[in-house]
Amino acid sequence: MRGILVTGGAGYIGSHTLRALQDQEYAPVCIDNLATGFRSFVGTLPFFEGDLGNPAALDQVFSAHKISAVVHFASHALVEESYRNPHKYYHDNILNALHLLEAMRRHGISKIVFSSSCATYGIPAHVPIDESAIQDPVNPYGMTKLVIERILRDYSQAHGLRFVALRYFNAAGAAHDGSIGEWHVPETHLIPRLLEIALGNGTCADVYGNDYPTPDGTCIRDYIHVNDLANAHLAALEYLFADRPSDAFNLGTGHGCSVMQVVDEVRKITGRDVPVAIRSRRPGDPPELVANPAKAKAALGWSAEYSTISEIVATAWNWRQGEACQNLAMKK
Repeated sequence: MRGILVTGGAGYIGSHTLRALQDQEYAPVCIDNLATGFRSFVGTLPFFEGDLGNPAALDQVFSAHKISAVVHFASHALVEESYRNPHKYYHDNILNALHLLEAMRRHGISKIVFSSSCATYGIPAHVPIDESAIQDPVNPYGMTKLVIERILRDYSQAHGLRFVALRYFNAAGAAHDGSIGEWHVPETHLIPRLLEIALGNGTCADVYGNDYPTPDGTCIRDYIHVNDLANAHLAALEYLFADRPSDAFNLGTGHGCSVMQVVDEVRKITGRDVPVAIRSRRPGDPPELVANPAKAKAALGWSAEYSTISEIVATAWNWRQGEACQNLAMKK
């Protein structure tokens, strides 16, 4: 069984990936500082509570387990916060990635799958977006992801590192059994915010802009189920273990939903009224972000299986109503 170190494995996408790795008979090991992750999401898998900014903690993990590759999730990931506190993002996201890469070098590990983002593209000239599109981030969060992609490329040339950078579009949904799902404090993502309103936690959900050049005036995004994202990381690992070249791939469905289409789906799935309030546009919000996932299908053999908006909302709603989520809510 190949040992896989998962940084940030107690977080949203990381924890789903831990389960997918375990199901495919890998031996995942998690390191997480629990600043935003949850120990319960890791279950009985090997867990180290530690920060990537601490090289000794990384050495401890690599010394304790035979690791064949790394999947790197651990980073700050709130766009609005990155505008307010760019130092936190540039310092922690980039410096911690460097600490991780140097620890990998010390321990002879040369394969890494990196959690990147469509935020590296900024405001695209054309949609759907393929990997040849210009990367021109409009926020510090997206810039840190782009910088790390460039660092990976440079380490590949200088040190023989082999990497896959996965550029996510809009992660959403939850485990089908309702045991783990999306939980952020504060919650900034659309679907969980809408579900909170459906549960009576708030009076209305904010919709930022209804005057975009889209059919209903609201932003269009490509929503991808978190289980599909987890499976993409497995495909990326197999790609690296097959000695394929370093590369970057978009992860999306190729289809977009507007904010109001998502609102309507939440109302349908929950059977509840979900009032919304139209607010001003947010700076840097592109009218439309939709992936062209053809390259990932051709090279990784991966495509989304669970990412209809109805399945995404249904699994997220199941999680939000379930005991596991309620236990987290009581602790917040």
